[in-house]
Amino acid sequence: MRLNEIADNAGARKARMRVGRGIGSGKGKTAGRGVKGQKSRTGVAIKGFEGGQMPLYRRIPKRGFNNAMHTVEYIPVNLQALNVFENGAKVDEAGLRSLGLANGRLPRIKILGSGELTKKLTVTAHAFSASARTKIEAKGGTCEVIPAKVHPGRKA
Repeated sequence: MRLNEIADNAGARKARMRVGRGIGSGKGKTAGRGVKGQKSRTGVAIKGFEGGQMPLYRRIPKRGFNNAMHTVEYIPVNLQALNVFENGAKVDEAGLRSLGLANGRLPRIKILGSGELTKKLTVTAHAFSASARTKIEAKGGTCEVIPAKVHPGRKA
């Protein structure tokens, strides 16, 4: 096989629709944009415009509590996945991330009790579910909780 013989599978790359190229193309004349008006022109982005009426996002009062900034999110790791570690090993955040068991940008890891643990492990994580904690301790292992870092501007 040579480089000049490499080709995609049939139908893998679909040619783009060439609009405004005559009546026989099926997308001629108005090029699929309907007729007339601002939306038929190029470069138009009408997001919250309601025809002169006060937009909904400005009519609704902005007050109350937003819980989104106070949520605590974790990367979930099932107990069954911890069986890749050796018996008696110390499982920490770095070990979980290096093996690809805790992927993502979230800073905290939570061990969940799904599956069965077959080894005695010392597990260090930010949180444990109740079932995960009992299963780890039933095998003779220990659960160590990493204390949460408090933001300097917030109360503990």
